[in-house]
Amino acid sequence: MKHYIGAGNPMRAQFEAKAAYKAEHFAWSYEAGVGTVTLNRPERKNPLTFDSYAELRDLFRALNYATDVKAIVVTGAGGNFCSGGDVHEIIGPLTGMRMPELLEFTRMTGDLVKAIRACPQPIVGAIDGVCAGAGAMIALACDLRYGSPATRTAFLFTRVGLAGADMGACALLPRVIGQGRASELLFTGRAMTAQEGHAWGFFNALHESDALLDAATKMARELAEGPSFAHGMTKTMLAQEWSMTIDQAIEAEAQAQAICMQTEDFKRAYEAFAAKRKPVFGGD
Repeated sequence: MKHYIGAGNPMRAQFEAKAAYKAEHFAWSYEAGVGTVTLNRPERKNPLTFDSYAELRDLFRALNYATDVKAIVVTGAGGNFCSGGDVHEIIGPLTGMRMPELLEFTRMTGDLVKAIRACPQPIVGAIDGVCAGAGAMIALACDLRYGSPATRTAFLFTRVGLAGADMGACALLPRVIGQGRASELLFTGRAMTAQEGHAWGFFNALHESDALLDAATKMARELAEGPSFAHGMTKTMLAQEWSMTIDQAIEAEAQAQAICMQTEDFKRAYEAFAAKRKPVFGGD
């Protein structure tokens, strides 16, 4: 299994040339500071394979170095987001593996979520139709999530005889929708409707399917035009402060904000305010 578990190429050189990355197992596009990842096996509702897991993990790791990518959109082709791990290409082979290989695989899938959470850019999910299993975890790992009335999100691990504890689900989902609601979804594997997801805070907003990607991209562009260094700091603090006391969090934020006050973007914002014009941020 080393052919897909490997550390991968950091791909820094490709990203420095206006994010000119050529994806093999999904689609990647870049425009005006926004990179878009499209899971694109629409005939199967965009399932993941061993190779797509690994390439997605390596992509999000590499985005740490992509200074031209200011925000990211993650979406799926053909009216669905992602149906999870491919039944025949992943689940079938897993039933014949021994513990060391299985643990290698589950650590690799968890590394994808860690890579998404660790990359500094804000990530906006445009989540339509089926969003299940590992696809639901990719959606959960996004910073903002937009759905459509047709979206059905299912953490269905228990329905295939597995624990709901997969790829960080038991840590992340309660933080977003609450312990009781998360417990229900993870124990039963039932699909959360779009309306439930919106009411519970999983989705930031719902849009009709034909307007969903445009809405997510618009938000990503707004974020890309903002102070990207400060956005990265916000994302870091949102992740780290869960394990801090209030006193520790306040001190960490004091230090983080003092760092941001040394940036050129902070000066630009003041100068723009004084001149009664909109600031143009540079990310430095």
